[in-house]
Parts: sequence; C-alpha cells; structure tokens
Amino acid sequence: VQLQAFGGGVVQAGGSLRLSCVASRRTNSNNGMGWFRQAPGKEREFVAAISWNGGSISYSESAKGRFTISRDRVKGMVSLQMNNLNPEDTAVYYCAQSRFAVGGSTQSNYVYWGQGTLVTVSS
Repeated sequence: VQLQAFGGGVVQAGGSLRLSCVASRRTNSNNGMGWFRQAPGKEREFVAAISWNGGSISYSESAKGRFTISRDRVKGMVSLQMNNLNPEDTAVYYCAQSRFAVGGSTQSNYVYWGQGTLVTVSS
C-alpha cells in the first residue's frame, strides 16, 4: 500500500490549508488513519487520528480546535483541514495507516506511511 499526501504549501499565519491523503489501493477502509508531522530539528509527532468508520477521532493538544480530520472510506481518502495556522505548525506532514481499526497517537501502530507534504506558515 502506498499513501500519497498532498495539499501542502506556503500560507500566512492565520490562514488555512487542507491536506489530503489517498491510498494506492483501497484497502484501508477498515483501518484507522492518522496524520503526523515533523518540524525541522524535531521528532515526528502526532497530530490527529480517525478510526475506520470515523466514530473515534483524536487530536494533539496543539491541533484541538483548529484542525479537523475526516475520511471518505469509499474513495480511500483521509483529509486534514487546518485553520488558524501559525508558524509553529510549519512541518512536513505525513499520513499513515494503522494496523488497527482505530488510529491513536502511537506511531508504532502505523504500518504504512506517506511521503509527506510540506506546510510552511509565514509570520
């Protein structure tokens, strides 16, 4: 399974971006999906996750209230709507597929990773 993330770019502080991730094969309909990010010089960190049917969603503290994760199981797509962005959100964002039906914040639960898409927020 290959995951392709897209939608990154350069945005001013306070702006919005919508990231999307598509699987090469629509085999992720029963798996949790997640978004992670890695800022320059920092470790990769959890951003948001969604269960197989969208019934369970979790966010990092920094994402709560600003980001919204969603998925379309028919299309095999998961999205991350990011609003009110700030320079601290600058990072490469990765989508990932969990081995379980739920996503969660534990990176070792994820078996497939996309190539990442760069988000740059200017002040």
